[in-house]
Amino acid sequence: MPKVALYNTKGEEIGEIKLNDEIFGIEPNEAVVHEALVMQLASLRRGTHSVKSRSEVRGGGRKPWRQKGTGRARAGTSRSPLWRKGGIIFGPKPRDYSYHFPRKKARLALRSVLSAKVRDGEIIVLDQLTFGEPKTGQMVEVLGNLKVEPKALVVTLNNDANVAKSARNIPGVKPLGADGINVYDLVNHDKLLITKDAVARIEEVFAGCATPTKS
Repeated sequence: MPKVALYNTKGEEIGEIKLNDEIFGIEPNEAVVHEALVMQLASLRRGTHSVKSRSEVRGGGRKPWRQKGTGRARAGTSRSPLWRKGGIIFGPKPRDYSYHFPRKKARLALRSVLSAKVRDGEIIVLDQLTFGEPKTGQMVEVLGNLKVEPKALVVTLNNDANVAKSARNIPGVKPLGADGINVYDLVNHDKLLITKDAVARIEEVFAGCATPTKS
């Protein structure tokens, strides 16, 4: 069962915390993590691209010239894809790029990334992280005390509003709630700054769902 140091906002080590071995201590599966990343990035695509086909291009209702006797090729419309300003053949149309990803693989990918963070020493657990009011300066001070360099993912239990507002203006820092933790944000940030109650929430969600993987 992996153990990591427990810190306060002053950067002082005040103890240690034991992490669930089935969530934070497995052998990371890089292939599944890659699949999860591809799926998540595909889901983020807006898919609003669109071009006009020959039936959508304005004009071209009149036959350019008679069928025979001109010496030119036959043409029925000036909006043909062969003509300048004509329609586009098999061009992109609005579509949804998202697709189904098995839940077990999604959970394995998330556990793999969390385990990799613990293995590489890229996780910092705080006893608590609360602010009386939104203050970016206070968040900068906390990050400095913990020697956290951007990019950092700050995870609290319910995405505390004051913490989120204090962190969102800092370049490279992203606030997130425990229920919103995902593979892309974990991989995209160098450090994971997470509160003790957020860790408990993650372990609660995965309780009974995690199964040890073969090394």
